Amino acid sequence: MTTATTDDRYERGLAKLREVDGQAGEHVLQSLQDIASDFARYLIEFPFGDIYSRPGLDLKSREIAVVAALTALGHAAPQLKVHIRGALNVGVSRTEIVETIMQMAVYAGFPSALNGLAAARDVFAQEAGA
Repeated sequence: MTTATTDDRYERGLAKLREVDGQAGEHVLQSLQDIASDFARYLIEFPFGDIYSRPGLDLKSREIAVVAALTALGHAAPQLKVHIRGALNVGVSRTEIVETIMQMAVYAGFPSALNGLAAARDVFAQEAGA
């Protein structure tokens, strides 16, 4: 078994980030450069270079899982909006996003689901105006 170098992880992660999030992911990285450039690198290497790049789940399934998890947290609206856009980018429908968020009311409570639906409404409105 060979281990990937940090540069391999970063390049693989950056490619996956662009595939999922397009420009939105780039903006997140840029926003961290002046305060925590190492953290920006970690954000590429681990989630996208290591996890998103694994076989076993397609990007659509991964983004549905992320939308569910961020909704359940209930306090990650900026990240949820980025991943709702990412979900749309990889083929998740608006209906699937709304249903995923609504299901979280059962497991994370109505406030978390309401916050998630508000985030989805904002993203859908921005997408419609774009």
